[in-house]
Amino acid sequence: MTDQMNVEGLSIAPGVMETIISVAASEVDGVASLGSFATSGIRSMLASKPSTSGIETKMDEDGKLSVAVHVEVYYGYVLPELAAQLRTAIAEALATQAGVEVSSVDVYIDGLQFKA
Repeated sequence: MTDQMNVEGLSIAPGVMETIISVAASEVDGVASLGSFATSGIRSMLASKPSTSGIETKMDEDGKLSVAVHVEVYYGYVLPELAAQLRTAIAEALATQAGVEVSSVDVYIDGLQFKA
Protein backbone atom coordinates (compact mmCIF):
# COMPACT_ATOMS: atom_id res chain seq x y z
CA MET A 1 0.00 0.00 0.00
CA THR A 2 1.19 3.48 -0.74
CA ASP A 3 1.55 6.14 1.92
CA GLN A 4 -1.19 8.73 2.34
CA MET A 5 -3.42 8.95 -0.71
CA ASN A 6 -4.65 12.35 -1.82
CA VAL A 7 -8.05 12.46 -3.49
CA GLU A 8 -9.52 15.85 -4.39
CA GLY A 9 -7.74 17.61 -1.52
CA LEU A 10 -8.50 14.85 0.99
CA SER A 11 -5.69 12.80 2.51
CA ILE A 12 -6.68 9.17 3.13
CA ALA A 13 -4.62 6.80 5.29
CA PRO A 14 -3.61 3.44 3.80
CA GLY A 15 -5.65 1.41 6.27
CA VAL A 16 -8.84 3.20 5.28
CA MET A 17 -8.67 1.99 1.67
CA GLU A 18 -7.85 -1.54 2.79
CA THR A 19 -10.79 -1.59 5.21
CA ILE A 20 -13.20 -0.37 2.51
CA ILE A 21 -11.94 -3.13 0.20
CA SER A 22 -12.15 -5.76 2.94
CA VAL A 23 -15.74 -4.93 3.88
CA ALA A 24 -16.87 -4.76 0.24
CA ALA A 25 -15.27 -8.13 -0.53
CA SER A 26 -16.66 -9.84 2.56
CA GLU A 27 -20.20 -8.75 1.62
CA VAL A 28 -20.07 -10.67 -1.68
CA ASP A 29 -21.96 -13.95 -1.36
CA GLY A 30 -19.53 -16.85 -1.70
CA VAL A 31 -16.45 -15.18 -0.22
CA ALA A 32 -15.24 -17.16 2.79
CA SER A 33 -12.26 -14.99 3.79
CA LEU A 34 -9.62 -12.59 2.57
CA GLY A 35 -6.11 -13.96 2.25
CA SER A 36 -5.66 -17.51 3.47
CA PHE A 37 -7.91 -18.84 6.21
CA ALA A 38 -4.94 -19.48 8.46
CA THR A 39 -3.97 -15.82 8.49
CA SER A 40 -7.15 -13.85 7.89
CA GLY A 41 -9.96 -16.02 9.23
CA ILE A 42 -8.52 -16.46 12.71
CA ARG A 43 -7.35 -12.85 12.88
CA SER A 44 -10.84 -11.61 11.93
CA MET A 45 -12.43 -13.76 14.61
CA LEU A 46 -10.14 -12.31 17.28
CA ALA A 47 -10.17 -8.68 16.15
CA SER A 48 -13.03 -6.21 16.17
CA LYS A 49 -12.26 -4.93 12.68
CA PRO A 50 -12.21 -6.77 9.34
CA SER A 51 -9.01 -8.42 8.18
CA THR A 52 -7.04 -6.52 5.57
CA SER A 53 -4.53 -9.28 4.84
CA GLY A 54 -4.49 -10.33 1.23
CA ILE A 55 -5.10 -6.80 -0.08
CA GLU A 56 -2.59 -4.84 -2.13
CA THR A 57 -3.15 -1.39 -3.62
CA LYS A 58 -1.11 0.85 -5.87
CA MET A 59 -1.80 4.30 -7.29
CA ASP A 60 -1.21 4.37 -11.04
CA GLU A 61 0.62 7.19 -12.81
CA ASP A 62 -2.73 8.55 -13.99
CA GLY A 63 -4.05 8.78 -10.42
CA LYS A 64 -6.23 5.67 -10.54
CA LEU A 65 -6.05 2.89 -7.99
CA SER A 66 -5.06 -0.68 -8.85
CA VAL A 67 -6.24 -3.32 -6.40
CA ALA A 68 -5.21 -6.94 -5.90
CA VAL A 69 -7.28 -9.02 -3.51
CA HIS A 70 -6.61 -12.59 -2.41
CA VAL A 71 -9.66 -14.54 -1.26
CA GLU A 72 -10.82 -17.97 -0.29
CA VAL A 73 -14.30 -18.86 -1.50
CA TYR A 74 -16.95 -21.39 -0.65
CA TYR A 75 -17.20 -24.50 -2.79
CA GLY A 76 -20.04 -24.53 -5.31
CA TYR A 77 -19.87 -20.97 -6.64
CA VAL A 78 -19.07 -20.20 -10.28
CA LEU A 79 -15.60 -18.70 -9.92
CA PRO A 80 -15.60 -16.28 -12.92
CA GLU A 81 -18.97 -14.88 -11.81
CA LEU A 82 -17.79 -14.53 -8.22
CA ALA A 83 -14.64 -12.71 -9.36
CA ALA A 84 -16.75 -10.33 -11.47
CA GLN A 85 -18.99 -9.59 -8.48
CA LEU A 86 -15.91 -8.89 -6.34
CA ARG A 87 -14.47 -6.50 -8.94
CA THR A 88 -17.74 -4.58 -9.14
CA ALA A 89 -18.31 -4.43 -5.38
CA ILE A 90 -14.78 -3.21 -4.63
CA ALA A 91 -14.70 -0.59 -7.40
CA GLU A 92 -18.14 0.77 -6.43
CA ALA A 93 -17.27 0.90 -2.72
CA LEU A 94 -14.04 2.82 -3.37
CA ALA A 95 -15.73 5.24 -5.76
CA THR A 96 -18.67 5.87 -3.43
CA GLN A 97 -16.89 6.04 -0.08
CA ALA A 98 -13.51 7.52 -1.00
CA GLY A 99 -14.06 9.15 -4.39
CA VAL A 100 -11.29 7.01 -5.88
CA GLU A 101 -11.34 5.90 -9.49
CA VAL A 102 -10.25 2.28 -9.86
CA SER A 103 -8.26 1.19 -12.90
CA SER A 104 -8.24 -2.54 -12.11
CA VAL A 105 -9.22 -5.10 -9.51
CA ASP A 106 -7.25 -8.33 -9.79
CA VAL A 107 -8.88 -11.22 -7.94
CA TYR A 108 -6.79 -14.18 -6.79
CA ILE A 109 -8.74 -17.19 -5.55
CA ASP A 110 -6.29 -18.86 -3.19
CA GLY A 111 -8.48 -21.63 -1.84
CA LEU A 112 -11.85 -23.27 -1.39
CA GLN A 113 -13.69 -23.80 1.86
CA PHE A 114 -16.66 -26.01 2.59
CA LYS A 115 -19.60 -24.72 4.60
CA ALA A 116 -20.09 -26.63 7.81
